[in-house]
Amino acid sequence: MNPAKREAIYKALAKAIPEPRSELEHTTPFELLVAVVLSAQATDKSVNLATAKLFPVANTPEKLAKLGVEGLEQYIRTIGLYRVKAKNVVALSNLLLEQHGGEVPKTREALEALPGVGRKTANVVLNVAFGELTIAVDTHVFRVSNRTGLAPGKDPLEVEARLMKVTPPKYLRNAHHYLILHGRYTCVAQKPLCWKCPVYEPCEFREKKKFAAMGPDAPKPKVKSKLPR
Repeated sequence: MNPAKREAIYKALAKAIPEPRSELEHTTPFELLVAVVLSAQATDKSVNLATAKLFPVANTPEKLAKLGVEGLEQYIRTIGLYRVKAKNVVALSNLLLEQHGGEVPKTREALEALPGVGRKTANVVLNVAFGELTIAVDTHVFRVSNRTGLAPGKDPLEVEARLMKVTPPKYLRNAHHYLILHGRYTCVAQKPLCWKCPVYEPCEFREKKKFAAMGPDAPKPKVKSKLPR
Protein backbone atom coordinates (compact mmCIF):
# COMPACT_ATOMS: atom_id res chain seq x y z
CA MET A 1 0.00 0.00 0.00
CA ASN A 2 1.33 3.40 -0.93
CA PRO A 3 1.58 6.38 1.47
CA ALA A 4 -1.35 8.18 -0.15
CA LYS A 5 -3.69 5.29 0.59
CA ARG A 6 -2.48 5.05 4.16
CA GLU A 7 -3.07 8.77 4.64
CA ALA A 8 -6.55 8.36 3.16
CA ILE A 9 -7.37 5.51 5.55
CA TYR A 10 -6.35 7.42 8.65
CA LYS A 11 -8.02 10.62 7.45
CA ALA A 12 -11.28 8.76 6.92
CA LEU A 13 -11.06 7.01 10.29
CA ALA A 14 -10.30 10.29 12.05
CA LYS A 15 -13.43 11.77 10.48
CA ALA A 16 -15.58 8.73 11.31
CA ILE A 17 -14.23 8.48 14.88
CA PRO A 18 -13.64 12.10 15.96
CA GLU A 19 -13.23 11.30 19.66
CA PRO A 20 -11.45 7.93 19.86
CA ARG A 21 -10.94 6.55 23.33
CA SER A 22 -10.71 3.29 25.23
CA GLU A 23 -14.01 1.61 25.94
CA LEU A 24 -12.65 0.22 29.19
CA GLU A 25 -14.07 2.42 31.95
CA HIS A 26 -11.41 3.88 34.24
CA THR A 27 -10.45 7.08 36.02
CA THR A 28 -6.80 6.44 36.94
CA PRO A 29 -3.79 4.73 35.34
CA PHE A 30 -4.07 1.94 37.90
CA GLU A 31 -7.74 1.32 37.13
CA LEU A 32 -6.82 1.21 33.43
CA LEU A 33 -4.00 -1.25 34.09
CA VAL A 34 -6.30 -3.56 36.04
CA ALA A 35 -9.05 -3.32 33.41
CA VAL A 36 -6.67 -4.15 30.56
CA VAL A 37 -5.26 -7.16 32.43
CA LEU A 38 -8.82 -8.36 33.05
CA SER A 39 -9.79 -7.84 29.40
CA ALA A 40 -7.49 -10.54 28.02
CA GLN A 41 -9.73 -13.01 26.15
CA ALA A 42 -12.78 -11.15 27.44
CA THR A 43 -15.00 -8.36 26.17
CA ASP A 44 -14.71 -4.79 27.36
CA LYS A 45 -18.40 -4.95 28.27
CA SER A 46 -17.88 -7.87 30.64
CA VAL A 47 -14.91 -6.14 32.24
CA ASN A 48 -16.82 -2.89 32.70
CA LEU A 49 -19.69 -4.73 34.39
CA ALA A 50 -17.25 -6.31 36.83
CA THR A 51 -15.15 -3.23 37.55
CA ALA A 52 -18.28 -1.13 38.10
CA LYS A 53 -18.71 -3.18 41.29
CA LEU A 54 -15.03 -3.71 42.04
CA PHE A 55 -13.58 -0.21 41.74
CA PRO A 56 -15.88 1.46 44.30
CA VAL A 57 -14.53 -1.09 46.81
CA ALA A 58 -10.92 -1.51 45.66
CA ASN A 59 -9.29 0.69 43.03
CA THR A 60 -5.77 1.19 44.39
CA PRO A 61 -2.83 -1.20 44.80
CA GLU A 62 -3.24 -1.02 48.58
CA LYS A 63 -6.93 -1.90 48.54
CA LEU A 64 -6.59 -4.68 45.97
CA ALA A 65 -3.64 -6.21 47.78
CA LYS A 66 -5.67 -6.17 50.98
CA LEU A 67 -8.71 -7.64 49.20
CA GLY A 68 -6.62 -10.65 48.24
CA VAL A 69 -7.07 -13.26 45.53
CA GLU A 70 -10.20 -14.90 46.93
CA GLY A 71 -11.78 -11.55 47.65
CA LEU A 72 -11.08 -10.32 44.13
CA GLU A 73 -12.44 -13.50 42.58
CA GLN A 74 -15.87 -12.69 43.96
CA TYR A 75 -16.00 -9.56 41.81
CA ILE A 76 -14.63 -10.97 38.56
CA ARG A 77 -16.17 -14.45 38.34
CA THR A 78 -18.07 -13.46 35.21
CA ILE A 79 -14.82 -12.78 33.34
CA GLY A 80 -12.96 -15.57 31.56
CA LEU A 81 -9.85 -16.97 33.29
CA TYR A 82 -10.85 -15.06 36.42
CA ARG A 83 -8.77 -17.18 38.80
CA VAL A 84 -5.51 -16.57 36.94
CA LYS A 85 -6.36 -12.91 36.49
CA ALA A 86 -7.15 -12.48 40.19
CA LYS A 87 -3.73 -13.88 41.10
CA ASN A 88 -2.02 -11.58 38.60
CA VAL A 89 -3.86 -8.44 39.70
CA VAL A 90 -3.12 -9.01 43.37
CA ALA A 91 0.50 -9.88 42.59
CA LEU A 92 1.03 -6.78 40.42
CA SER A 93 -0.61 -4.66 43.14
CA ASN A 94 1.91 -5.93 45.67
CA LEU A 95 4.76 -5.37 43.24
CA LEU A 96 3.67 -1.80 42.60
CA LEU A 97 3.68 -1.17 46.33
CA GLU A 98 7.07 -2.81 46.83
CA GLN A 99 8.95 -1.41 43.82
CA HIS A 100 7.10 1.65 42.51
CA GLY A 101 5.63 3.40 45.50
CA GLY A 102 2.14 2.31 44.51
CA GLU A 103 2.35 4.15 41.17
CA VAL A 104 1.95 2.67 37.70
CA PRO A 105 5.37 2.85 35.99
CA LYS A 106 5.75 4.80 32.77
CA THR A 107 8.20 2.56 30.94
CA ARG A 108 7.50 -0.52 28.86
CA GLU A 109 10.18 -2.56 30.63
CA ALA A 110 8.75 -1.88 34.08
CA LEU A 111 5.19 -2.53 32.94
CA GLU A 112 6.07 -5.82 31.25
CA ALA A 113 7.79 -6.96 34.46
CA LEU A 114 4.40 -6.91 36.21
CA PRO A 115 2.43 -10.19 36.47
CA GLY A 116 -0.14 -10.56 33.69
CA VAL A 117 1.24 -7.64 31.67
CA GLY A 118 2.53 -8.30 28.17
CA ARG A 119 3.51 -6.02 25.33
CA LYS A 120 -0.06 -5.30 24.23
CA THR A 121 -1.19 -4.35 27.74
CA ALA A 122 1.90 -2.21 28.25
CA ASN A 123 1.27 -0.39 24.98
CA VAL A 124 -2.35 0.33 25.93
CA VAL A 125 -1.34 1.77 29.30
CA LEU A 126 1.48 3.83 27.81
CA ASN A 127 -0.79 5.23 25.11
CA VAL A 128 -4.03 5.79 27.02
CA ALA A 129 -2.74 6.71 30.47
CA PHE A 130 0.47 8.53 29.56
CA GLY A 131 -0.02 9.72 25.98
CA GLU A 132 2.90 7.76 24.54
CA LEU A 133 2.97 7.17 20.78
CA THR A 134 2.46 3.42 20.95
CA ILE A 135 0.15 1.07 19.05
CA ALA A 136 -1.24 -1.97 20.83
CA VAL A 137 -1.98 -4.77 18.40
CA ASP A 138 -4.91 -6.89 19.50
CA THR A 139 -6.92 -9.20 17.25
CA HIS A 140 -8.95 -6.30 15.82
CA VAL A 141 -5.90 -4.21 14.95
CA PHE A 142 -4.16 -7.30 13.54
CA ARG A 143 -7.13 -8.10 11.33
CA VAL A 144 -7.65 -4.56 10.04
CA SER A 145 -3.95 -4.08 9.33
CA ASN A 146 -3.77 -7.28 7.30
CA ARG A 147 -7.16 -7.17 5.60
CA THR A 148 -6.89 -3.58 4.40
CA GLY A 149 -3.22 -3.88 3.45
CA LEU A 150 -2.35 -1.02 5.78
CA ALA A 151 0.43 -2.89 7.59
CA PRO A 152 0.38 -6.62 6.89
CA GLY A 153 2.36 -8.96 9.10
CA LYS A 154 2.45 -12.56 10.24
CA ASP A 155 2.27 -11.79 13.95
CA PRO A 156 1.34 -8.89 16.25
CA LEU A 157 4.93 -7.75 16.74
CA GLU A 158 5.53 -7.48 12.99
CA VAL A 159 2.25 -5.62 12.50
CA GLU A 160 3.12 -3.24 15.33
CA ALA A 161 6.54 -2.50 13.85
CA ARG A 162 5.04 -1.79 10.43
CA LEU A 163 2.27 0.38 11.83
CA MET A 164 4.80 2.43 13.76
CA LYS A 165 6.82 2.85 10.56
CA VAL A 166 4.04 3.70 8.10
CA THR A 167 1.49 5.60 10.22
CA PRO A 168 1.68 9.34 9.54
CA PRO A 169 2.98 11.08 12.69
CA LYS A 170 -0.13 13.20 13.18
CA TYR A 171 -2.23 10.04 13.57
CA LEU A 172 0.07 8.05 15.85
CA ARG A 173 -1.49 9.26 19.11
CA ASN A 174 -4.91 7.83 18.20
CA ALA A 175 -3.97 5.14 15.66
CA HIS A 176 -4.58 2.30 18.10
CA HIS A 177 -8.12 3.43 18.83
CA TYR A 178 -8.96 4.20 15.22
CA LEU A 179 -7.99 0.68 14.20
CA ILE A 180 -9.46 -1.22 17.13
CA LEU A 181 -12.81 0.58 16.95
CA HIS A 182 -12.94 0.15 13.18
CA GLY A 183 -12.24 -3.56 13.61
CA ARG A 184 -14.74 -3.94 16.42
CA TYR A 185 -17.69 -2.28 14.71
CA THR A 186 -17.10 -2.21 10.94
CA CYS A 187 -14.25 -4.40 9.71
CA VAL A 188 -15.51 -7.33 11.78
CA ALA A 189 -14.13 -10.84 11.49
CA GLN A 190 -16.90 -12.91 9.96
CA LYS A 191 -18.99 -10.42 7.98
CA PRO A 192 -17.18 -7.12 7.30
CA LEU A 193 -19.57 -4.21 6.76
CA CYS A 194 -17.93 -3.08 3.52
CA TRP A 195 -21.19 -1.55 2.34
CA LYS A 196 -20.84 1.23 4.91
CA CYS A 197 -17.08 1.29 5.45
CA PRO A 198 -15.49 4.76 5.68
CA VAL A 199 -12.19 3.45 4.24
CA TYR A 200 -13.74 1.48 1.38
CA GLU A 201 -11.92 3.30 -1.41
CA PRO A 202 -8.28 3.02 -0.21
CA CYS A 203 -8.80 -0.43 1.37
CA GLU A 204 -7.13 -3.30 -0.50
CA PHE A 205 -9.34 -6.11 0.79
CA ARG A 206 -9.86 -8.41 -2.21
CA GLU A 207 -13.46 -9.27 -1.37
CA LYS A 208 -14.68 -5.79 -0.49
CA LYS A 209 -16.80 -5.43 -3.62
CA LYS A 210 -18.63 -8.67 -2.89
CA PHE A 211 -19.45 -7.70 0.68
CA ALA A 212 -20.34 -4.15 -0.33
CA ALA A 213 -22.79 -5.46 -2.96
CA MET A 214 -24.43 -7.79 -0.45
CA GLY A 215 -25.09 -4.95 1.95
CA PRO A 216 -26.49 -5.56 5.44
CA ASP A 217 -27.91 -8.94 4.36
CA ALA A 218 -24.51 -10.41 3.49
CA PRO A 219 -24.15 -14.01 4.69
CA LYS A 220 -21.18 -15.17 6.67
CA PRO A 221 -18.31 -16.51 4.54
CA LYS A 222 -18.34 -20.28 4.02
CA VAL A 223 -14.62 -20.40 4.73
CA LYS A 224 -13.41 -18.77 7.92
CA SER A 225 -10.79 -16.07 7.60
CA LYS A 226 -7.26 -17.10 8.44
CA LEU A 227 -6.90 -13.92 10.45
CA PRO A 228 -7.59 -14.11 14.18
CA ARG A 229 -10.57 -12.28 15.59
